[in-house]
Amino acid sequence: MHGFYGRILAVDLSRETSTVEPVPEEVLRECLGGKGLATRLLMERNPPGADPFSAENHLIIATGPCCQSPVWGASRYGVYTKSPLTRLYVESYSGGKVPEAVDSTGFDAVVFTGRAARPTIVSVDPRGARFHEAGDLWGADTFRTEAEARARFAPNKAGYRKPGALVIGPAGEKLLRFALIENDKWRSAGRGGVGAVMGSKQLKAVVFQGDRRREPAQPGALAQYGKAFSKTARDNAGVKAYRALGTTMMVKILNEAQAFPSKYWTEGSCEHWEKISGQTFHREHQVRPHACAGCLMACGRLATIQKGRRKGLVIEGPEYETIYAFGGLCMIEEIEEIAYLHDLCDRMGMDTITAGNLCAFTIEAVRRGKVRYEIDYGQPDQIARLLVQIANREGIGDVLAEGIAHAARQWDLEDLAVHVKGMEPAGYDPRTLKGMGLAYGTSDRGACHLRTTFYKPELAGLIPRDAVEGKARMLIDYEDRLTIFDTLILCRFYRDLYPWEELEKVVGMVTGLPSSREDLGKIASNIADMTRRFNLREGLDPEQDRLPRRLHREALPTGQALTAGEMETMLRDYYRIRGWSEDGVPRD
Repeated sequence: MHGFYGRILAVDLSRETSTVEPVPEEVLRECLGGKGLATRLLMERNPPGADPFSAENHLIIATGPCCQSPVWGASRYGVYTKSPLTRLYVESYSGGKVPEAVDSTGFDAVVFTGRAARPTIVSVDPRGARFHEAGDLWGADTFRTEAEARARFAPNKAGYRKPGALVIGPAGEKLLRFALIENDKWRSAGRGGVGAVMGSKQLKAVVFQGDRRREPAQPGALAQYGKAFSKTARDNAGVKAYRALGTTMMVKILNEAQAFPSKYWTEGSCEHWEKISGQTFHREHQVRPHACAGCLMACGRLATIQKGRRKGLVIEGPEYETIYAFGGLCMIEEIEEIAYLHDLCDRMGMDTITAGNLCAFTIEAVRRGKVRYEIDYGQPDQIARLLVQIANREGIGDVLAEGIAHAARQWDLEDLAVHVKGMEPAGYDPRTLKGMGLAYGTSDRGACHLRTTFYKPELAGLIPRDAVEGKARMLIDYEDRLTIFDTLILCRFYRDLYPWEELEKVVGMVTGLPSSREDLGKIASNIADMTRRFNLREGLDPEQDRLPRRLHREALPTGQALTAGEMETMLRDYYRIRGWSEDGVPRD
């Protein structure tokens, strides 16, 4: 079938075996690959109620039908499993150059189950999987692990492209519930604890290498489309902005909008924001754009720190979300120190959004007399020390390694903790951007900004920020379109370049399947229903679609607020438009 390999690789780590399985064409028609296919596999193969750290929990790695094609923004892979952080569905995506190596093995998805008897690295090529003992790398950081895994365990058969590796660090090994998977040194499948699931399986790395490519339905038309697209897109204002400043530009935008969460969610901006802004970062340090494969945007910031005690540090980043988490929530005033904390988290293999939230939460716990620990706002050394203790599960770090919901219960601070379904929000305050409140509440994986990126239409003025009426309908349109992005596995930052009419063209040229907006909308809606059913099966209470009461009870200093009634109005509209019951249950 065009655009798909029509096969998956099932890897049993307990038995050290792998099996190539066909994927029926009707499944691909219904799911379109990527998120659709992986969610279906997870629904079918995970036993109901499986513990995220059990051998029965499946870990699925997939690329989409556009990978290695002329479609721009398609060098990405997705990871799908049951989250150890939320105990619900989780998906996480990453870019770089490694996704093309993953795709070159010739599988629409690679499915891991079981648990290795010892630390293991698996190499995957078009023939299947090979298993390698990796005890000497257990404990190594992500940078060393990736370099060693590629050098030692790539198949390196004649004609194969360059290998790529997905790896975990010490955080994943120690089952931090927010550990991530790293690739291309600085790229991360970051949220929800997918790295901890790898760690629970004693899977230190997976190396991919092959010589396969997908066959599009209309190769000539697709090549012409890619050329024309690049000529037009390079002059796009959004593309130019990302190339110039990357996501660091959002520091200025969100502070001016009073939507930059600061001092652990008590304020919507911080006085030192200019010191940690993208403009200052680029002016004071050596920073140049860095792109994933097949990308004309180059939003990555390959930086060398030029001053201060971190002088000489080379890093891709920090991204906006890391700056918000440490510079806003933890009130660190030096961009160099934020870059260092970003590097520390990357090496250990932990999500910076959750890490920064936990550090700020700890600061408040100390200030309220709930915990004895030497830490306060604006103290990068103490925060770095706490991060290391979390990664090693030492002292209070062992409590925080279990996630925000657990720490809040242990310290009797459940009214203070900011999270949805056990995962912390990103750097967009819903008291200013009310649609983001609905986005956080309804996201399947917890308080997520990427399932809808609804901050974009609110900041751009496409709908009033403080509006409630009409928010759910527009949000669902964004969510459905971005669900199709996730079946194709396209980069979120191409959202303005691939409106519905462009997605119709791309899907048609790649797969040859019917691809009207109505067709694609039905696929997206079915995937939303399927994902919701997985969560309900795993114990989701629809009450968990609400924000923490604190965000309704406490207005920002500027007076901006999101009431519980406004949230209920949006949520009720969301359920109705989705065709779900009043309790948020999909109808047959």
